[in-house]
Amino acid sequence: MKIVVFTLGCKVNECESGSLVTALEERGHTVCTHLEEAELYVLNTCAVTAEAEAKSRQAIARIRKLNAQAKILVCGCASEKSPADFAARENVVFVTGARQKLRILDAVQALEREESVPDIPCGNDRLYEELPDSQTGRTRAFIKIQDGCNRFCSYCIIPYLRGRTRSRKFSDCVREVENCHAEEAVLTGIDVSTYRDGDKTLADLLLALKDSPVRIRLGSLEVSCVTQELLSAAKAMQHFAPHFHLSLQSGSNAVLKKMNRHYTREEYIEKCREIYEAFPNAAITTDIIVGFPTETEEDFADSVRIVREVGFAQVHCFPFSPREGTVAYKMPDLPASVKKERMARLIAVKNAVQTEYEERFVGKEVEFVPETYADGKTYGYTENYIRLAVPEKIEKRTTFPLRREMIVR
Repeated sequence: MKIVVFTLGCKVNECESGSLVTALEERGHTVCTHLEEAELYVLNTCAVTAEAEAKSRQAIARIRKLNAQAKILVCGCASEKSPADFAARENVVFVTGARQKLRILDAVQALEREESVPDIPCGNDRLYEELPDSQTGRTRAFIKIQDGCNRFCSYCIIPYLRGRTRSRKFSDCVREVENCHAEEAVLTGIDVSTYRDGDKTLADLLLALKDSPVRIRLGSLEVSCVTQELLSAAKAMQHFAPHFHLSLQSGSNAVLKKMNRHYTREEYIEKCREIYEAFPNAAITTDIIVGFPTETEEDFADSVRIVREVGFAQVHCFPFSPREGTVAYKMPDLPASVKKERMARLIAVKNAVQTEYEERFVGKEVEFVPETYADGKTYGYTENYIRLAVPEKIEKRTTFPLRREMIVR
């Protein structure tokens, strides 16, 4: 059977979809990951913003245009949040959520046999759901090591959908990295900072992989995770990508408190200083929410200032999106015009700071992992997350002097 596994949302979703692809191919199916005509579709949805949730619903209409008779199986955060909404849509024959994605495989098997899809009981949401090793890319592999979140930030719906934090077995994490046959492995999860298997922490996992020939990159981290133990473990590694995506969300202490983020701007800046001390050329990237309900002009100015103070390599900034079911949903939302104007100002500053960071490496030797090849250029990232377009075909991790014209902006 030809099956499309179509994914919206984060790298964790992509990783979990990759696991479904692995399992379905092992069962003899032909599987692709972009929308095209097929007999069966697995839609892995996202609910991090209202826009993402809307796109998840719209994907069903897109699928029906490709094949009006297609059967659609839905999983992910949006269907965890609103299962009845998805179940009521035409062509949808099975709906599960974010925490029981292996149910998809049983549903596919039932459809193959022309049986009704069984009402499969849910498992224990406090246990990590072990999925098959993920197929997420030839040169870059995403290795899921953790799921769920205990932080309950006031703007975020994900802990309610993904459940409490739980970690994958230490030995399974190491095994998948060792067997991934990729140039780079990204250790990912909903909150990898909380990774713990017994007495084994994220730092222990890095030390277990210190001699791996695969370049290791960390997924998004929280401030509390940046310790001397973690930095020392990273420095001991043979191939560590000095890129730290350190979640910020706001540069204002007042807003951070309202967001239920358990650190101050001063503590955040100190952790960045420690990273730079250990890795002088490190790329520190982050996320900033613009227009949180309580954000004043002074609060926003604090977010703009911290971008320059830290010297971020990249900033993913986006306007606040109210999510029903969160504490912030009940707060008075700022006008869209205010968010738009602040976004424009922050984007201008973050672009200037990113350019300053990238210019530091022009003429210097960089390590590059290729991802795609098109129009005579190889696209990929350096170890410190500078996106390049190299005017030749490159198939393996390599080093070369960085030229300004290679940088993708």
